[in-house]
Amino acid sequence: MIDDDVPGTLRRLGVRSFTALAYAHRPDMAASLNDWTLAFAASNPGCLPSATFFPEDGAARVVAGALDRGARIFKLHLQVGGFDPRSPLLDSSWGVLADAGAPVVVHAGSGPVANGFTGPGPIGEVLRRHPRLALVFAHLGAPEYEDFLDLTARYERAALDTTMALTDFFEQMRPFPHSRHTQLRDLGLAGKVLLGSDFPNIPYPYAHQLEALARIDLGDDWLRAVCWENAARRFGLSA
Repeated sequence: MIDDDVPGTLRRLGVRSFTALAYAHRPDMAASLNDWTLAFAASNPGCLPSATFFPEDGAARVVAGALDRGARIFKLHLQVGGFDPRSPLLDSSWGVLADAGAPVVVHAGSGPVANGFTGPGPIGEVLRRHPRLALVFAHLGAPEYEDFLDLTARYERAALDTTMALTDFFEQMRPFPHSRHTQLRDLGLAGKVLLGSDFPNIPYPYAHQLEALARIDLGDDWLRAVCWENAARRFGLSA
């Protein structure tokens, strides 16, 4: 969970808006997590109201309830949660979110350790069923970068976040393919790449994420888009 010092630290770092992304890893916890994250957003200016859900009876009610309370972004972690995003228990939830247009940050890539439901296959099937979902693939989809870049290009509302991607920490495990820099640039300029950080749970200074984005040299317009403009447009944030 986020402690009381983090919002102030983010403000001192120049961060104007941030999320409080929690994710359920078992039944009967999503609603209580949403109580906490929504209350946290209400008491911390700049925090986007954030929520989660889990494949269980009543999942769609949890999602609809969070939306009614102002949730603007959701988080799922397929690896930690160990669940299949194609579960019939989630189908109504996906429909509600597609209709609402609310972004859902999904850790769907197989890093650091794969399970049977990570990778582009399962979540790709969800997108085929619900093509208007605003899924945001965490970590640029690492380590299956190429597949998640292609999914993002294929679906209008799909996007990627940069969390830990391109940093020294990730590059040692699975370097981002240089052959896909042009595609990453084009997707960023098209509004489909958003800054992510996982702060404060990171093994390097916050600034290193920004350095990692700058050093691939995709241009100032791309950096402005990724670090501010794309999220500002998606969430209606003021300049």
